[in-house]
Amino acid sequence: MDIRDVPEAHIDRALDLAYLVFHERPEDEKRKHHRELLLPCERIGAYDGETLVGFIAAHHFTLSVPGGDLPCPGLTFVSVAPTHRRRGVLSAMLAELYDRCAGRGVPIAALWASEDAIYGRFGFGPATQGASVEIDSRRPLALRVDPDERPLRLVDPADAPAVLGPFYESTRAHRAGRVARDEERWSGEWLQDEDEEDDALSPPRIVALGEPLAGYAVYRTKGENEDAGTPALVRVDEVEAETPAVAAALWRYLASIDLTETVRAWGRPLDDPLLLLAADRDQVKVTGTYPALWVRLIDVGAVLTARSWAAPAELVLEVHDSRIPANSGRFRLTTDAGAGGAGGGRGARYEPTVDPADLALDVRDLAACCLGGTRVVDLVAAGLVEEHIPGAAETFDTALRTARLPHTDDEF
Repeated sequence: MDIRDVPEAHIDRALDLAYLVFHERPEDEKRKHHRELLLPCERIGAYDGETLVGFIAAHHFTLSVPGGDLPCPGLTFVSVAPTHRRRGVLSAMLAELYDRCAGRGVPIAALWASEDAIYGRFGFGPATQGASVEIDSRRPLALRVDPDERPLRLVDPADAPAVLGPFYESTRAHRAGRVARDEERWSGEWLQDEDEEDDALSPPRIVALGEPLAGYAVYRTKGENEDAGTPALVRVDEVEAETPAVAAALWRYLASIDLTETVRAWGRPLDDPLLLLAADRDQVKVTGTYPALWVRLIDVGAVLTARSWAAPAELVLEVHDSRIPANSGRFRLTTDAGAGGAGGGRGARYEPTVDPADLALDVRDLAACCLGGTRVVDLVAAGLVEEHIPGAAETFDTALRTARLPHTDDEF
């Protein structure tokens, strides 16, 4: 196999491979959109002779971490030809990506996993979780908080980058795991006129509250389908609010849209305030939870020293990484509470040591914990992390803790 860049002239080959792997046959407009999506991406291919048999694309993202931001390639269109499975194609492409990131000082990568079982083998861990929430909107939404009564207004999606963009960017600091959005991501991905997975949904609608902006919701609607037995619904893609009262006003609006009877939010944080705001939890139900953003620590030390910390700690971590040997070994992690990390200041030191380990863990489990979304004590209880010194896992969790759980809406 020859691992090399996929030139623009071969993007159509890459799309053909992806559609083969994911069993898709998109119409011309969707194919055109995918082609435009791949143009600015980094593209790595595996060639057998001149035949493209493997492909990875990487968006050039910026990801929020506690205390700041890190450059983060967002992997997508990961494909291996069915004739070349189990021949090391994916391993070789990911190794190339890891090498490139290390050479550029990019310490972390992320993806949404099409198959969870695959990516743990390559060091990825589920760093954020999502919840699907459903509201029975056949009656008014009962809330325990008085909604903000300032007027609501509809925003043209074409104006979203200018109107919503600065507010969204300000909210990213409150949760790790969130992707920065430029104008192209807003317009070309987040607010496409036609939903990629359900063409029966309406174009995106945006409702906003406050001037200056205090919150907004992005949603789509769909009428009742009597033949399929599905009710008319409001599908919520995003809700951002600066106060509980603003959130209450937005959810009240979404649950009161005429000629609909169900509100379905596919990707909400596990600590969504809505679940506490609801006066009747029979009316607001969590219908499922799932791993969302998977991250890969390409340079463990760089990520841990880039984030801020909630408490001081001193721990010796024994890390195992079968794919990136530089991450493996024993390291002393010393954290300073409140230091800014990527946001400025010295958040932590991470230095090789020969001292005995307090905790021993695989890099995939460290990835799951690094943004504060998975508790180390739970991994110890599951037998996935070894605690050599009693209380070490709890000490690590206390230092890793964030005010809000990490979360992302941006699927890619």
